[in-house]
Amino acid sequence: MNLLDLVRTRKLLVCVGAGGVGKTTTAASLALAGALAGRRVLVLTIDPARRLANSLGLREFGNTEVRIDLGPEVGGQLWAMMLDPPSTMDDLIQRVAKDAATRDAIYANKIYRNIAGSFSGSQEYMATERLYDVYASDRYDLIVLDTPPVKNALDFLESPGRMTRFLDGQVIRWFLTPYEEEKVFGKRLLMGTSAVVYRLLGHIFGREFLDELSAFFTLFRDLYEGFRERHEAVGGLFSADSTTFVVVSAPTDPSVEVARFFLHELRARSCRIGAVIVNQVHRASPTPPDVDALLGPAARAADPVFAARLIARIGAAHRRLREVAQMDQQRVLELKRASGGVVPLREVPRMASEVHDLQSLATLHGALFDNVDPRL
Repeated sequence: MNLLDLVRTRKLLVCVGAGGVGKTTTAASLALAGALAGRRVLVLTIDPARRLANSLGLREFGNTEVRIDLGPEVGGQLWAMMLDPPSTMDDLIQRVAKDAATRDAIYANKIYRNIAGSFSGSQEYMATERLYDVYASDRYDLIVLDTPPVKNALDFLESPGRMTRFLDGQVIRWFLTPYEEEKVFGKRLLMGTSAVVYRLLGHIFGREFLDELSAFFTLFRDLYEGFRERHEAVGGLFSADSTTFVVVSAPTDPSVEVARFFLHELRARSCRIGAVIVNQVHRASPTPPDVDALLGPAARAADPVFAARLIARIGAAHRRLREVAQMDQQRVLELKRASGGVVPLREVPRMASEVHDLQSLATLHGALFDNVDPRL
């Protein structure tokens, strides 16, 4: 199945890879192809460069979907949204809280405000939470997720269960045991492990801190099932038939290593890999440029010394470019071997400038899809 088939038939495409390899531009190009194919598409991007964000219509940053005008001749729709981690966490609480009173009590809790900041800083966790919301809404035929750059490639794949691991039922019971026993034994804390720790915390931080901590876990105890259900749903979403991963890399040793790791881990999790895309691949002709054609005989005759120096420099630059291109091809071959030869691999030539507007995005789109119009 080629890239056009993916954007025409899948419901979720997830772009993964190291940072700085062009995941955001690749995701935008795939989403554009889906819209040109007549589908209603959302690209969920994570902290893109401002120029690219502006070209996609993301001038108002936040968790708001913005439609990009592709002109009346395009049958599909392209929507874009940039993740805003702090508001995503608050939106998540609003969805899983049983009522407005519980929601407001959690928002006001000091422990939650500190923990929410930690979770909001985890972009990979927030990305999966936001993905769950837009996928479950069923408003789009195709969602293209641009995953955040991660130091550990497993962070994104394991992030859906982060909240449930944090709010494990046993952990909540452990923290609440002293307070629940107080109700039974009349303010007398038992000498169990949790009670001893609570007494130590109370001695260090004071009773007010313990009350805030107890209130936090009491409120979150009722939300545990909601988080667990979301965790299972996102985990099932990643392995669904309608979901495909696109591994994006650059022809550099670090990014190739991350791409190989993703290929291994995705297979181990029974996730479908639709393509491997290698961006910014150097290309060089086997023969050096025709200097006579560049300079012309008159120029060479007018200043033969300058012409000779220029010819030497052009020749050296061409030899260096050929060496770089050969090294790029070696890394591409590594990825072909890592993919087992069964996953389509696309090479995108190095572009003269960054992708920062719709015109340069269209150039990238042509390289990815061999200038084939997805509407055909």
